[in-house]
Amino acid sequence: MQDWTGPAARELQALERRLMAVFEQFSYEPLRLPMLESVALFKRGVGEATDIVEKEMFLIEPRHEEARDQLALRPEGTASTVRALQQQGLLFNQHQRVYYCGSMFRYERPQKGRYREFYQLGAEAFGYAGPDLDAELIALAAQCWRELGIDGQVRLQLNNIGSAADRRAFGGALVRYLESRAAELDADSQRRLSSNPLRILDSKHEATQSLLLEAPRLEEFVSAASQDRFAQLQELLGDLGIEHEVNERLVRGLDYYNDTVLEWVTDALGAQGTVCAGGRYDSLVEQLGGRATPGAGFAIGLERVLLLCQAQDGALGDAAVDAYLCVVGEAQRAPALALAQALREALPALKLRSHLGGGKLDKQLKRADASGAAIALILGPAEADAQQVQYKPLRGGSAQSLGLEALVQQLREDGYGQR
Repeated sequence: MQDWTGPAARELQALERRLMAVFEQFSYEPLRLPMLESVALFKRGVGEATDIVEKEMFLIEPRHEEARDQLALRPEGTASTVRALQQQGLLFNQHQRVYYCGSMFRYERPQKGRYREFYQLGAEAFGYAGPDLDAELIALAAQCWRELGIDGQVRLQLNNIGSAADRRAFGGALVRYLESRAAELDADSQRRLSSNPLRILDSKHEATQSLLLEAPRLEEFVSAASQDRFAQLQELLGDLGIEHEVNERLVRGLDYYNDTVLEWVTDALGAQGTVCAGGRYDSLVEQLGGRATPGAGFAIGLERVLLLCQAQDGALGDAAVDAYLCVVGEAQRAPALALAQALREALPALKLRSHLGGGKLDKQLKRADASGAAIALILGPAEADAQQVQYKPLRGGSAQSLGLEALVQQLREDGYGQR
């Protein structure tokens, strides 16, 4: 896990804000989820044979013997979203579009862009059975990439994994094909052969992928209705001008998906190439005790997207300080606090840092420069007597003395106006 401080914390926060603004454009409602959930929720929703449940969850042992549920730090957001909306009665005969943002936790080997605590921004929608929802979700993600200027760095991969019955039939055929050659599989695939054979398809081992070249293909088992739906989605994406590729090996690692699954991937981050993933999960609400309700969604890995943005040579976060107020002399302490308050009320977008603790002006100006501020505002005895403030650009430009109204106007012209 990692700390976020200084510029890194500002960049992460700026990224969240910019992406959430896009989600709001699409009229998705914010949702806040608890950090802890019952382990049973993920066993029922995500699947007992998945990597998440088998080996990645951070479990919390009950403190008291009478505690009924074992708890886990949430490893993903979709099952929690369904649980929350179902408990609040928001899924019965209703349509919902929501988004969440926050920490997820998985016990994995840390790598660049992958930590045991990681941040996701996810969109989930319920009550829409048609491929137009899938297309809207993909359009939402595509708008996020355009907003960040990384649309040229990511590409969309899709697959149609059919229904649970389709996958069971395919899984049986795949197991029959691989059983006689099990010794040639990598260790993870050998384990999955009996518990979750579809995950063998996305094995990264070359020998396993070679074996799969002659294996049965999932698309041969997918129903005609599911194939037609997938074709409609691809047509809608074509109308939207969103390019994609069909990846027959894409199955996703969670049991609740059906029909459409998707990933946005990049070649710029090495092994951690997936920056956004999701799909359709029409049976999940029913699995978790609700009435059958179609649903679909995706989650964005914020650390990986941040790495892509940083590679574009553009800072996401603004400077921590726009203007630094230097206060010269004990008598100016109270007027300086009043001045700072007046400026913040007049210019809510202005990030103003007031100097505290006294000291000589030259040292205060050094602190102003070190803060990254573009402007120093100086309030000393002479300025106080004249009811003015010295306005001093720190990156070139002439100093001038201004009254409060003129100072506000100057700062507004500099771009520090209303939000």
